Amino acid sequence: MRNEGTMKLILATICALSLSAIARAELTVDIEREGVERIPVSIEVSGNQAFAKSLRRNLELSGVFQIRANASVKVKGATGGAIAAEGRGKRLAFTSKAADERSARMEARSLADRMMQTYAGAKPFATNPIAFVERRKGGAEIYTCFPDGYDMRRLTSDGREAVGPRWKDRNTLFYTGFLSGGPKVYELDTRTGSRNVKWGFKGLTTGATVSPDGRRVAIILSMHGNPELYVIDMSAGTWTRLTTTKNASEGQPCWSPDGREIVYVSDESRYPQLYVIDVASKKKRRLTSKGSQNVDPDWGLDGRITYITKRGGASQVAVIDPKAGEGSSRLVTKPGTWEHPSWSSDARHVVASRDGALFIVDTDDKGDEPSRLFMNGGNWITPSWSK
Repeated sequence: MRNEGTMKLILATICALSLSAIARAELTVDIEREGVERIPVSIEVSGNQAFAKSLRRNLELSGVFQIRANASVKVKGATGGAIAAEGRGKRLAFTSKAADERSARMEARSLADRMMQTYAGAKPFATNPIAFVERRKGGAEIYTCFPDGYDMRRLTSDGREAVGPRWKDRNTLFYTGFLSGGPKVYELDTRTGSRNVKWGFKGLTTGATVSPDGRRVAIILSMHGNPELYVIDMSAGTWTRLTTTKNASEGQPCWSPDGREIVYVSDESRYPQLYVIDVASKKKRRLTSKGSQNVDPDWGLDGRITYITKRGGASQVAVIDPKAGEGSSRLVTKPGTWEHPSWSSDARHVVASRDGALFIVDTDDKGDEPSRLFMNGGNWITPSWSK
């Protein structure tokens, strides 16, 4: 019979959820980082106030701007007319065509992205949507919204399980659904809501995540016994098995930025831990050992992995450099019930769930409270941030 750790990992793999609700505990949090002075910005934009509200929210979330009066960088103008950000020897201007609140917010997000790049040299994320699941009685449904928490869209209304959304590209999601029989991977167009069954194998089919070049998918299948890690060539339709662990289960795969390696979770040591496998050679190495559970990995564009570590009965968001090993691991939240962190494109922020709500965590901050994505009631889980 499988041990408790194995059974929990199987459940996590099937549902794309973390292993259980975790009690709080007091732990020392290593989040001391050298602070950087934020760039002061003032916003004086008339017209549709959804623009100013969204711009303020996104600039504050970036961690590199501070909103205040009489700042060195000023944003002035009016929605439906000319708007410009000017200061520090730089100027960004455009003609607003906003006709309603939604279009005003999209213009504000675009300007926020341009300001992040121009004034801070930071990779933007304001226009990158976040996908997530609302778990409810009788099933779960997939939604998206933007990092400022606005313009939420419900994409499924099936009254069935819909779990583990992961972005294939800017407009398309893979997720595991249970619409007909066992679990199948669906491909969902977030613009139109149309979808199709992408893969359905005998037994477990879940965790589909696309490679950086868009040609391959890492996936968890149990067609040969235990849940194992496979790679599917999307053009040829062929698959390759990467792991063979007869007395364990694999789950939650994620590609390295160069597409050469995959980080995944395995309980072959009795407790779920992170492993990294070279796709070409199939050679693997164990990445984590501290804590009773290390799960939910996501590999950022800068080469670092964020994940959930359980220590002393509570869970925290952590960041690790896989090349440097576990000694580089750093806790970036206080203990709680944290689950499923997902990197933004700036490789600084993650979105993660806690107590049924979604939060944006600044991994470079010195301990400020994470920012809640939106205040809607419900059980919001498994976020995935498009890059």
